[in-house]
Amino acid sequence: MAALEVHLLREGILESVHRCEAVVSDHRGRVLSRNVGDDRATFMRSSMKPFQAFAVLNTGAAQAFSMGEADLALMCSSHAGEMIHARRVFAMLWRMGLDPASLSCPIPTGKESPLQHNCSGKHSGMLAACLQQGWPTLDYADRRHPVQQLIANTVAELLSMPVDELILAKDDCGVPTFQLQLQQMAWLYAQLSEGRLPTLEILARAMVHEPKMVAGEGRFDTLLMEMSQGAVVSKAGAEGVQCIGRMGEGMGLAVKVIDGASRAKNPVVIHLLRQLGWIEPDVADTLNDHFGLLNPQQRLEVVGELELL
Repeated sequence: MAALEVHLLREGILESVHRCEAVVSDHRGRVLSRNVGDDRATFMRSSMKPFQAFAVLNTGAAQAFSMGEADLALMCSSHAGEMIHARRVFAMLWRMGLDPASLSCPIPTGKESPLQHNCSGKHSGMLAACLQQGWPTLDYADRRHPVQQLIANTVAELLSMPVDELILAKDDCGVPTFQLQLQQMAWLYAQLSEGRLPTLEILARAMVHEPKMVAGEGRFDTLLMEMSQGAVVSKAGAEGVQCIGRMGEGMGLAVKVIDGASRAKNPVVIHLLRQLGWIEPDVADTLNDHFGLLNPQQRLEVVGELELL
């Protein structure tokens, strides 16, 4: 299989190399292209958020608490903790009759409230599901809590696998995340973007219609969805994970930078989206100018391609 690498160049001279792996799947889980032989398993981290939100919406919580598209996008987000994000989370909690102390996510360093934590939207959605189902709101982050069991069962169903085969671990915000193969991650995003499941389509449309809620001003997910004019739905995860869905076509892309370097992730995603034809060349050029040029001395260059199967 072909190597896929991000090279850090200092005045054009190679300084560092980040190896990457990527898989494209369709809505049936069939691998369409990849650059690796054996599929790597890694934690999906925040790229999992749309599917945690999917489980929440299936309880009827969105209707019960009058959630609009901005609220739904925020449930899927790793937001920047800007005022628009914190206020929106506060409003969601207010409609539920809860206050910020109900959130189990920590107060970020240098901030004043858990409302500013980048996972506060996701946590608010979980609380909404608890209230709608009559489940306790205490310890909702525990993997044994009914809301986390609901999420695990939902993910297992989407992946056509037994729930007891899922590998879970606590994410930095306190709730479980899932260790999956890249093919499985790509398959999830193919389903998110396909439009076959109405609730997933509602979430995908909310993300592309409210991209600033998904990340924030100048952040990759927001800029990509704005500049592609809704052609793709995008969600970052920590440790070099990124997942993309091609709206209306039922194809998903999952990327992992092996060493977890955040600086390498965006350039390799831009490179692959250009290769796949999911974004226009001028969009790729503009994004690459923003995320590939680190400073006057350093730039990131991607080497390698996906192989069609």
